[in-house]
Amino acid sequence: MTEAPVVRHDVVVRGTPEQAFAAFTGRMGEIKPKEHNLLGSPISTTTLEPYVGGHIVDRAEDGSECRWARILVFDPPDRLVFSWDIGPTWQLEADPENASEVEVRFIADGPERTRVELEHRHLDRHGPGWTGVRDGVDGPQGWPLYLSRYADLLEAT
Repeated sequence: MTEAPVVRHDVVVRGTPEQAFAAFTGRMGEIKPKEHNLLGSPISTTTLEPYVGGHIVDRAEDGSECRWARILVFDPPDRLVFSWDIGPTWQLEADPENASEVEVRFIADGPERTRVELEHRHLDRHGPGWTGVRDGVDGPQGWPLYLSRYADLLEAT
């Protein structure tokens, strides 16, 4: 059996793990670019519902919603795990068994710094075309962009 494909990125941000976790979970709408949109109308908000069983939800200006992730672990200030319910055609996955998983860990790196480690795993669950998902989330418009925007938010506070 081969190991499931994984993408890893990390960033060191200003603030304690508590502050870093709160910003990541509470300011998702500022981290995720609005142009990353599966809806037919512009996104007005993106919200991470802060509990197991919650979702990451894009809400459009026309009132429509896209629930593109499910919160699997919510363990402040250490760890967040959510599903990635977007498949190789960049549309929602109908079957949760075909979703990959994103784990984000928040580790103190000094008194006012936190290392944020992101692991996007089980990408092969997306089936044929999974390498396109891997390349997208690993590329400059994927997790590197999200983590850069996130670090910029914490630097500004």
